[in-house]
Amino acid sequence: MAEHNELGKKGEQLAAEYLIENQYEILERNWVFDKAEIDIIAKKDNLLIVVEVKTRSSLEFGLPQDFVKPKKIQLLVKAINQYVETIDFDPEIRFDIIAINKSGSKYNIEHIEEAFYYF
Repeated sequence: MAEHNELGKKGEQLAAEYLIENQYEILERNWVFDKAEIDIIAKKDNLLIVVEVKTRSSLEFGLPQDFVKPKKIQLLVKAINQYVETIDFDPEIRFDIIAINKSGSKYNIEHIEEAFYYF
């Protein structure tokens, strides 16, 4: 597996552990619909939370959260709409980003709640 893929998987695992430690219930990981993949679908306080995880080994090219582009947001919205249809439940939805930056052997985690909105 390529090094960047391994880093991404490590970041997703760290993000899931972080969410569980903060009383989120993980409902799905790597949920796929069409061309969209939701890294983590979680639940907390009657909210359904879509979590996009971005992990970088360097901040040289920008912050991890800067790599969540409008096309990705559009795909996440499409996927979560399908997920909600599948589970036949109409919860309030929040979109978060967990940005992880690897610095040496340490991983810095930033949880950005309500990172973006959709209409």
